Amino acid sequence: MSDVTGKVFLVGAGPGDPGLLTVRGKECLERADVVLYDALSNEVLTEYAPNAEKIFAGKSPDKHMLLQEEINRLLIDLARQGKRVVRLKGGDPFVFGRGGEEALALAENGIPYEVVPGVTAGIAVPAYAGIPVTHRGLSTSCMFITGHDEDLLDEEETDFAHIAVQGTLCFFMGVKNLPTLVKQVIALGRAPETPAAVITWGTLPKQRTIVATLATLEEVCDREKPTPPALVVVGDVVRLHNQLSWFESRPLFGRRVVVTRARAQAAELVRRLYELGADVFEFPTIEIEPAPISEPFDYIGTYNWVVMTSVNGVEMLFERLEELGQDARDLANVKLCAIGSATAEAVRKRFLNVDLMPEKYVAEDLLTALVQREGELEGKRFLLPRADIARSFLPEELRKRGAVVTELVAYRTVAPKTSDELAEQLAAYRPDLVTFTSSSTARNFAEILGATRLDAVALTAQFASIGPITSKTAAELGMPVTI
Repeated sequence: MSDVTGKVFLVGAGPGDPGLLTVRGKECLERADVVLYDALSNEVLTEYAPNAEKIFAGKSPDKHMLLQEEINRLLIDLARQGKRVVRLKGGDPFVFGRGGEEALALAENGIPYEVVPGVTAGIAVPAYAGIPVTHRGLSTSCMFITGHDEDLLDEEETDFAHIAVQGTLCFFMGVKNLPTLVKQVIALGRAPETPAAVITWGTLPKQRTIVATLATLEEVCDREKPTPPALVVVGDVVRLHNQLSWFESRPLFGRRVVVTRARAQAAELVRRLYELGADVFEFPTIEIEPAPISEPFDYIGTYNWVVMTSVNGVEMLFERLEELGQDARDLANVKLCAIGSATAEAVRKRFLNVDLMPEKYVAEDLLTALVQREGELEGKRFLLPRADIARSFLPEELRKRGAVVTELVAYRTVAPKTSDELAEQLAAYRPDLVTFTSSSTARNFAEILGATRLDAVALTAQFASIGPITSKTAAELGMPVTI
């Protein structure tokens, strides 16, 4: 046991959308030694604590379940070891999250703690369904009620009769007891024709909103079969759903998209897809490793052209230059060529201009552009920092024209260690679209999945690629590209 007592942070993770985590919550995760997370907190958020120990403390059929008393004891024990512990809870810790029980246990044992409120599902989930919980002329009050325990729906146990006929009612965990819930709300005076909605997986790309009335809700749900997590909303504000349904109206809403790019480089693509409404499955099929640059290359200022074919090539080259005591000033008289807008942007971030970028992002078009720009290439000196598996077309064609070419293996593209379990999850995911950003992502995707799982994916998925070379590779592997 440590002489210094640690501290526990009861952090609300929000209702599901990782973007709804608070700034303070993110700060706590970044500094955590241990993260205890539950089933309703988005597991993606634990990536903010890359070096912390992660412990699942929720309820899931495929994971060990900790009882509440065990969670309380674990929080106390970890804090007494001097650790900074984040207890990551879905929604807000103090809104049906049992955060109060955990805080009491910590207080009774003299453990320092902090409560970091989270965005509660009771407000955020209806908002993502286009349902404001209050609205002038429709509702001036809102009540959060647990629908998990039938006894709590009894009028003698829960005093909500005085507002049951007017305000907005938000029932957490209400799907299982929906018939009882509906009957008691009507019995307390709410009109059977009152609009009602069941929202499942709120704030996530698989969100679904089922709209009915109190009188028809049970029948509609028997047909639609909503599954937890779900929120039941009752009130006239539900009428606004059709007009204000912004989240479910996004162009890629609900489309299941697989991103095969290296995880370290996939963030921007994942973010853009998510903002368009896609349900993104990250399945990295490559990893980027810096190559041990053993072969020497001349002082960079002696080259006529440096040809950058990828963002990785740009980054690795400048890391190498820094090791050699060189920097952007040594490129003052060198022309720079980039394949692709992302590569060009990486060059510009180094405060350098790109002298040439072909319209099509392939080596063949680059060669044509170089010949048009330079005319004769005889004696011109080219440096090509690139991947170990890059195509040989460009250096070979440059040499045929008399150019002096130095190929620099700046990085290696390797297949990651992907678990068989993750591959099975992908096959069961039934994706609508699989994206490839290079030929190696396509090759490794097919190899990791194997023939049987690849056939299962191809039954539902279209394939998209970054360019013609990658498209050709994918097609040869039985994945014809249509996008």
